[in-house]
Amino acid sequence: MMLLFKPSLTLGRRIKPRPCQSFSESLLMDSIEAAETLTRKWISPDLSSSSSCSLSSIFSTDNRVEGRRFVEVINSLQYAIQGVVLVNPESPKLTRAHNLVTIAMKQLEKEFYRILKSNRRNLDPESVSVRSSPSFNARNKVSIYSQVPKSEEADVMTDLKMIADCMISSGYENECIKIYKKIRGSIMVKALSNLGFENLSFGKIQKLDWDSMEKNIKKWLEATKVLITNLFEGERILSDHVFSPSVSVAESCFTEITLDSALTLFIFPVSVARCKKTVEKIFLTLDIYQTISQLMPQIEEIFSYDSTTAVRLQAADSLNNLGEEINSMVAEFEASITKESSKTPIRGGSVHQLTRYVMNFIVFLADYHECLAGVLTESTLPLPEDYFGNNDEDNNEGETGSSSTVTTRIAWLILVLLCKIDTKSRMYNDMALSYLFLANNLHYVISKVRTSNMRVVLGDEWVTNHEGKVTQYLEKYEKIAWGEVITSLFDSNEEMLEEHVAKERLMRFNEGFEEAFQKQSEWVVPDSKLRDDLKDSVTEKLTTVTTTFYEKYHVENWEEVKFAPEDLDNYLSDLFLGTGRSCIIVPSLKQSDSGRSLKDSESGR
Repeated sequence: MMLLFKPSLTLGRRIKPRPCQSFSESLLMDSIEAAETLTRKWISPDLSSSSSCSLSSIFSTDNRVEGRRFVEVINSLQYAIQGVVLVNPESPKLTRAHNLVTIAMKQLEKEFYRILKSNRRNLDPESVSVRSSPSFNARNKVSIYSQVPKSEEADVMTDLKMIADCMISSGYENECIKIYKKIRGSIMVKALSNLGFENLSFGKIQKLDWDSMEKNIKKWLEATKVLITNLFEGERILSDHVFSPSVSVAESCFTEITLDSALTLFIFPVSVARCKKTVEKIFLTLDIYQTISQLMPQIEEIFSYDSTTAVRLQAADSLNNLGEEINSMVAEFEASITKESSKTPIRGGSVHQLTRYVMNFIVFLADYHECLAGVLTESTLPLPEDYFGNNDEDNNEGETGSSSTVTTRIAWLILVLLCKIDTKSRMYNDMALSYLFLANNLHYVISKVRTSNMRVVLGDEWVTNHEGKVTQYLEKYEKIAWGEVITSLFDSNEEMLEEHVAKERLMRFNEGFEEAFQKQSEWVVPDSKLRDDLKDSVTEKLTTVTTTFYEKYHVENWEEVKFAPEDLDNYLSDLFLGTGRSCIIVPSLKQSDSGRSLKDSESGR
C-alpha cells in the first residue's frame, strides 16, 4: 500500500540514528513513540491491554484532523514494522509495535462502525447518488465511481476510506468488511421496505385479481426507478469509493448488499409476463418494458461486476419475456377486430363503437411508439405478403428498421378496422347512408390520427391520402342522396320548357326534396365541422339549381313554389343531427315571405 506520508514527515522531526540500532529499528522506535503519544491521548492508557477503550470519538466533527493524523501515524508504524521485519525479524521492539497496531485496529474498527451507523442520513444511497457525478467505462469495466462527491458527505466518505485502507493493509480486512456489509445491508433492507414493493412468488401473482395486480405493477414501477437511479447506484458509488484500493473487496461488499434485492426486482416482470391478461393490460406491460429498457444502460454499468452478471441477465430475460407477451397481445388485439360480430347497423350511420374502441386503443399504443420499435417483430406478427406491395400509401418510405415496423403494424391495424367497417356498411339498405357511414368512421379515424402521436408514426401523407377517401365517400353520398333531386328541375342543355312542363318539374323537385329530407332526418354526422361542411355543400348545389330554375321561369306567383332558394339553408339546418324532424310547409307563405324553416311535426307549429 502506498503511504500517505513518509515516516520522517509524519513524525515531524529529522531521524537521528541511535547507537547500536539499525536505521529500520530507529525508525520503528520513532513510529512507536508517535503512536503511543496519540494512543494515550485518545485511548485508555493501559496500552498492554487489548481491551483498551476510547476516551472519545477520534473522528468526530471537532476531532476529524486528529483522527486522520492517527491513521497516518498507524500507517507509518506499519511501514516501520515492515522495514524491521526485513532486517531483524527477531527484534524485541516488534512485539511492542504489534500491540500498538492491535489496539489501534480495535479503535478504528469502532470508529468505522460509529461513522457508518451515525451517518445513515449522510450516507443514504439516494443522497450519495444524487450528490455525486459518477461516470463509468463499461467497455473496460473500470469504475471511477470512487471519486469523492463535492458535498457535505465528502468528509465522511473520506474518513471511511482512510480507515478501510488502514485496516485492510494491517490485516483486518475481514473485520472491516463485516461491519460494512452489516450496516449497509440493513440500510438497503429498510430502503426497500419504505418503497412498499412486495416480493411475491409466481404462484401468488397468478392468483391476484387485476386490480391487485395493477397496484403491484405500479409499486414496482415506482420502486424500480428509485432503486436503479438512486439506491443501487448510490451503493455502488459508496462501496467503490470506500474500498477503491481493492476492487475485489468493493465488489464483494456491493454484491452481497444488493444482489438479492436486484434479482427479486427483475424476476417480478417475468412473472407478470407469464400471467394471463386481457388485451387492455398491454399498456402496463409496456410501462414495465419501457422502464427496464430505459434503465438498461444504468443497470449494465451499476452491475458490471462478474459477480452481478445474474442481475444483467435477469433484466435482459425480463425484456425478452415482456416483448414476447406484448407481441402476443398486439396479435390478439388484431384478431379481436376481425372477430367482432355485431350485426345491428349503427343508427343514422354514425361512428361505430368498434371504430371508437379500436382507435382509442391505437392512440394509446402510438404513445409507446419508441418503445414498440424495440419490441414488435415481423416474425411474430406476420402480415400478408401483398400488403407491402399494394399499400405504399400506408407506409412512410423514409422510415426504416424497427420504427418502420411500428408504422407498418399500426397502419395495418387501422386497415383491418377499415375493412371491418366496410363490411358493416353493407348492412344498410340505403347506399347513400352506407357511404355516409363510411365517411363518418374514416373521418373519426383520421381525426384520431391527426391529434395524437399516430401522426408522428404514420406521417402527413397517410392523413392526406385518407382525407381524399373521405371526400370520395361524401361525393358518392351526395350523388345518391341528392342527385335525382338536383337533376329533377331541368337539364342544363335543355331549351326553354313550356310552363306546364316546368311546373311538373318543380312539383317533382318538391316531392323529391321532401322525400330526401324525410329519409335523411334521422341520419347523423357527429363531427360538427364535417356536418357543417356537408350541409354547405348540399345547400350550395340545391340553391344553385333552384335559383337558376326560378330566374329562368319567373316562378314568383306559381302555386307550386314551396322552397325558395334563399330559404334552403334554413330547411337543411337540422340535417345530420338525427332529430327525425319532418319538413312542414305553411301553404299561405309566398316566396317573398321570409323565415321559412324546418318545423317540428310533433310540436304542432
